[in-house]
Amino acid sequence: MRSLSFWCPIVFVCLCHSGLAQKNAPLSGQKVLWLGDSITQAGDYITFAEYYLDKQYTSSRFDFVGIGLASETVSCLTENDHPFPRPCLAERLKRALDLVHPKVVIACYGMNDGIYHPQSPERMTAFQKGIRDLIAAARARSARVILLTPPPFERVAVKTAVDENAPDFSYKAPYEKYDDVLVDYAAWEMTLAAGDVTVIDLHTALKAYRQSFTKDGIHPDLSGHLAMTRAILKDLRVDVPQNPLSVEVSRIQADPLYAVVKAAREKRSQGWLDYVGYTRDKKVKAENATAAENASKDLQTQIDLIRKAR
Repeated sequence: MRSLSFWCPIVFVCLCHSGLAQKNAPLSGQKVLWLGDSITQAGDYITFAEYYLDKQYTSSRFDFVGIGLASETVSCLTENDHPFPRPCLAERLKRALDLVHPKVVIACYGMNDGIYHPQSPERMTAFQKGIRDLIAAARARSARVILLTPPPFERVAVKTAVDENAPDFSYKAPYEKYDDVLVDYAAWEMTLAAGDVTVIDLHTALKAYRQSFTKDGIHPDLSGHLAMTRAILKDLRVDVPQNPLSVEVSRIQADPLYAVVKAAREKRSQGWLDYVGYTRDKKVKAENATAAENASKDLQTQIDLIRKAR
């Protein structure tokens, strides 16, 4: 059962009139750190979330820093047929928390954590330890945690999937029932919802769309990212249009506000990703995120002008 105690200070009565709705916009006035793998590095679901929040709560300010990293895990595991050791969140988590100073940490892991193998006690334990360590590190800095269960793995889209008798498994040749592993991860994460930890079950919410939003079985397209956003905002009691996904994506892309929100989010994400630093085949560490922050502030001015004009 999900814990909603995180949102106790917010009264979700009406979102259609300015006064109360503007004052109680979820996630407003809090620095939010988004962590995850390549799905989060692509970040379209974060952009959609910020777009909807900016559009609906025009007097509120949203402070999102997304530093998802392709290939990353919390399990610190790597399959044999991977070109380099997968980056592990543990290598950069402390730096991320110390530099960003978030009040909220939103994390989406799992897709890479089973390294595309059948389930095993050892891999399950590694995933659980990584998630628990993430929660503990956030708590030590008084940051609240929102866990997003992993999106589904779609077997139909993967021509190279293999059965359980294969000699080895990897992202290039994943176990054909790998989604069963993600089901296990999602079910376990749901048991963690309590107090300062909220869990949003993306895996279950996205199953209805799974065959329509991915070309490789792993990475959602824009419609898939929008489905993720809908699941997140629904849990946060934010109403958004329920047009067919592809129709809504087209509508959003035609809105001038979206283009500026997307540009600001992407510049800021890249700047902070490099500033926090990471190891992915090679080490990357920028001296600061000043240029990204300045560019983001300029774009935020444009965002505010567009919102004020509406």
